[in-house]
Amino acid sequence: MKALPKLVAISVLTLLAMGANAKSNFDIIANLDEGPGNVTVTDNGRIIMSLHQFYQPKFTVVEYKDKKLVPFPNKELVDVDSKAHMKLDSVLGIRTANDIVWMLDNGMRSGVTPKLVGWDIKSDKLHQVIMLAPPIAPKDAFVNDFSVDTRHNIIAISDPAGGVNAGLIVVNLNSGKVRRVLQGHNSVIPENVDLIIDNVPIQVKDNLGNLSRPHIGVNPITEDLNNEWIYFGPMHGHNLYRIKADDLANESMPENELASRVERYSDKPISDGISIDKDNNIYLGELAENAIGVITPDRKYQRLSQCPRLSWVDSFSFGPNGDLFAVVNRLHQSAILNGGVLAAKPPFYLLKVHALTSGLPGR
Repeated sequence: MKALPKLVAISVLTLLAMGANAKSNFDIIANLDEGPGNVTVTDNGRIIMSLHQFYQPKFTVVEYKDKKLVPFPNKELVDVDSKAHMKLDSVLGIRTANDIVWMLDNGMRSGVTPKLVGWDIKSDKLHQVIMLAPPIAPKDAFVNDFSVDTRHNIIAISDPAGGVNAGLIVVNLNSGKVRRVLQGHNSVIPENVDLIIDNVPIQVKDNLGNLSRPHIGVNPITEDLNNEWIYFGPMHGHNLYRIKADDLANESMPENELASRVERYSDKPISDGISIDKDNNIYLGELAENAIGVITPDRKYQRLSQCPRLSWVDSFSFGPNGDLFAVVNRLHQSAILNGGVLAAKPPFYLLKVHALTSGLPGR
């Protein structure tokens, strides 16, 4: 059996040696030997991460515990080689609400049906499984990130799919009903912009060896702490949008009316996962500039920190005590996004970001 990734907590001396300073606005909590995907932090401070499928990890979800990574919720469900019933195949999106850790399994490693899985960490047992079969998740679906709305009891999932058919998936947690909405809307499809990091463009290689620059649709998504507005936008895009949660939860609203209620909110850089605090500051990774930034309530973007170590900040999650956690996975150096050549090398990072104010744990 492959050993679990080794982690080394970063000491103050190590940080100084790496050039950290008081203005960096982030601290490195741990070095990771494998690339993380997304991160969520529970009310009582448990740090749970997906491991990114682009790096072919042995386990798809782990918990950072006692400076080690251990399979979460248990080895049988997250071991790639396990034959366990309802095992998790390839989780990226992960969020926590009301003691339920929600894991979004895109199923792409084994070509299985995507699913949303909730695990009750209080009783340590399976809470709910919702399948995302076609046409809700089309054949080229890449269900990626999501927000949990505890007032409307819905989950809104971003699916960049093939670009032109990008859309949101809305899950009613009471009934289990799922809907695909806003497919092809300009708020979810990618813009015609390339992602270039350290002078190297993101490129994918097809089966014939041809290289192309992908443009990825809706990916970042979050919801304010009042469960009033859901914010989202294409990864490859310079615009962030929002829609009222009341409207997204309204199953009787016609699609054209729902589309008319989408608002452009602000400018944004090309970004992956996002989070939001109690004052509606929206945090994101500025991928092209190895940076972390924030969209403030006046709808203006400002950079919080820039550093070579912030090499593809993928995901954010607030924890207790106002702490904001994030992960760095250098996804642009994975073979998938680097023209078939694996250039990424450990360590990857678990960060603590100096947020402007506190947020909701798990979000």
